[in-house]
Amino acid sequence: MNPKRCAACKYLRRRCPKDCIFSPYFPPNDPEKFACIHRIYGAGNVSKMLQQLPVQTRAEAVQSLCFEAKCRVEDPVYGCVGIVYLLQTQIQETENLLAKTRAEIAIAQTHNSEFL
Repeated sequence: MNPKRCAACKYLRRRCPKDCIFSPYFPPNDPEKFACIHRIYGAGNVSKMLQQLPVQTRAEAVQSLCFEAKCRVEDPVYGCVGIVYLLQTQIQETENLLAKTRAEIAIAQTHNSEFL
């Protein structure tokens, strides 16, 4: 085995060409990253997506695909949407608590000004 092959080429059991689209984003020491993305999207689709993107945005796209794929593996029904919904719910609850606290502060300030 060639130790210079990226994780994607190792997973796909092929040679890693010099211009491999995957090698900058899937280092050989992190094979699970590509395996998860491959399981959800497939190597061909990921390759096409990366080729359509400008080089400077590909790393961020790979991070996003990796996160979404891991979420989909862990929760096949909701994926990352479940996490987004949970966070939105927490934000709403916190905003409600903040509004309630501000109202209580305003009431307390009103009572303090009456006694002074």
